[in-house]
Amino acid sequence: MHLPDFKSVCRVLTLAAVAVTPMALFGQDAPKAQTKPTAGDSPSRWDIFVGYSYLAPKDTVTVKTGPTTTTSADYKAANIGFAENVSYYFTKYVGWTVDSGQHALTTDSGSSNDGFFTISTGPVFRYPTSDMTLFAHALAGGARVGGPLHEPYKWGPQVMVGGGLDYETPLFNHRLAIRLFEADYEYIHENWGPVLYGGRANINAARLSAGVVLHVGSIEPPAPPTIACSASPMTVFPGDPVTVTANAGGLNPKESTIYTWSGEGVTGKGATAAVATGAMSPGTYTVNCGVKVGKSGKEGLKPWQNASATTTYTVKQFDPPTVSCSANPSTIKPGETSTITSQGVSPQNRPLTYTYSADSGSVSGTESTATFTSAGAPSGTVRVSCGVSDDKAQTASASTMVTIEPPPPPPGPSPEQVRLEARLALHSVFFPTNQPLPTHPDKGLVASQQGTLSTLATDFKRYLEIKPGAHLTLTGHADVRGSAAYNQALTERRVAIAKNYLVSLGVPESAIQTQAMGKEQQLSTPEVKSLVSENTELSDAERTKLLKKINVIVLAQNRRVDISLSTTGQQSVKLYPFNAADSLTLLDEKSQAPAKKAKAKQ
Repeated sequence: MHLPDFKSVCRVLTLAAVAVTPMALFGQDAPKAQTKPTAGDSPSRWDIFVGYSYLAPKDTVTVKTGPTTTTSADYKAANIGFAENVSYYFTKYVGWTVDSGQHALTTDSGSSNDGFFTISTGPVFRYPTSDMTLFAHALAGGARVGGPLHEPYKWGPQVMVGGGLDYETPLFNHRLAIRLFEADYEYIHENWGPVLYGGRANINAARLSAGVVLHVGSIEPPAPPTIACSASPMTVFPGDPVTVTANAGGLNPKESTIYTWSGEGVTGKGATAAVATGAMSPGTYTVNCGVKVGKSGKEGLKPWQNASATTTYTVKQFDPPTVSCSANPSTIKPGETSTITSQGVSPQNRPLTYTYSADSGSVSGTESTATFTSAGAPSGTVRVSCGVSDDKAQTASASTMVTIEPPPPPPGPSPEQVRLEARLALHSVFFPTNQPLPTHPDKGLVASQQGTLSTLATDFKRYLEIKPGAHLTLTGHADVRGSAAYNQALTERRVAIAKNYLVSLGVPESAIQTQAMGKEQQLSTPEVKSLVSENTELSDAERTKLLKKINVIVLAQNRRVDISLSTTGQQSVKLYPFNAADSLTLLDEKSQAPAKKAKAKQ
């Protein structure tokens, strides 16, 4: 068998490379404008290598030419040919390659009709950088080999392990590389079978290649995620909530997504977070948001990708509330009320609480209106204070004035009241000695004194129509004769008979008060002399005559009931009725009691 024509083989491989290239190019993404990808940034999807190759086999072929004869020949080095491979990369680092090589061999006899044709496939690994790419592969396949003793071409198993270094040329935008070297070790086993008596070889060979590599397509690195976050609202007052929303892009739904948040008062796990501003001072605050994308549990195989952003919001100082207030009416009379109206305003629409106070009087109400009451307040101008406070303990106050008019002067007494009070210039009521008796408590009021009480009753009843609250006070007296106990009882009987007589004439009993003085508070002799001297009802001769009996007159003057009027305070005139028809009865020093009780006289 003869070695295939090497030009034909090269032509076939070139056509194969040309056919693979457009298919690879068709599958790649269109290049982005104004970008200059590098092998490290965007490694190729397809690598197509064509180059010269140097093969150095180091083995001997042994052939039995007869039953007892053996012929052998060695492979010689410096066998130049071609090498090609096409690699497809699944990732930036791992791919699959198909390799072929064609080399003519020179034997020790000088024949060049023998040669190697290999084709193998297997995994390839690379490490691309911006300028260089290191690679290594481990391949298995077959080799079609012709022996140096003109053995026929036969296929046998082949294994190849090696690697190399590519220089990435920026001249062609990193689409073309120069393979500086590729060094491989090849092992080939051949068994030619029963040609004459048979031939076999185990070939160890070193292959060194160089050429060009065409990069087709690219493995774009996964686009990093993006994130932006925004706060709503962007301006708040302390205590108002803030919601922060993250808007992430470039997410792979097949991978895990984790959001992260940080910042004062920020809580959240998903795409939104909440900010508690209750304890914050006024100022501008920053919220940090982040997104992390990857495959859970596989961080060692594929690093997580991260993106972060920030947003800000502002906490404003609370503005205090304002308040104004007014009074309606602003001028009132004593005892009247005025409506106080307050108008509080909170710039942040916070709830407001109203309070009121006044310099005098009282204010009731806790809403925007209150009632001022002037009861107990003096006349004049009263300041009413209005206050508001919000739920943040900020306050404001205002005031308004209420004028209380002076009370009207009390109405003067009517002419009838004046007339009656003049008539009620009362006279005391006088009693005979030892009257009334204990046995006849309803006797002893002489006619002249009954007349005095009748006139009093008539005038006082009319006076009660004008002064319903008026009352009379009856105070009983006795002269110095008799014991204190006896005289006390005697004066009680005297005020009782006078009261009963007034009641019998229609004076309300409730309008009469009584008190008995016994022989206390006696009129002295000088006081009685003065009363007699001032009595205009007596002539000078009568006055002189009476003063000669002053001791009798003093006793008679102290047997009386005095009367006082509550509304005016005036008291009855202690004017003894000397001109009365029964005056002698009143002057008599002897008791009017029966003889057996004479010793009890005053």
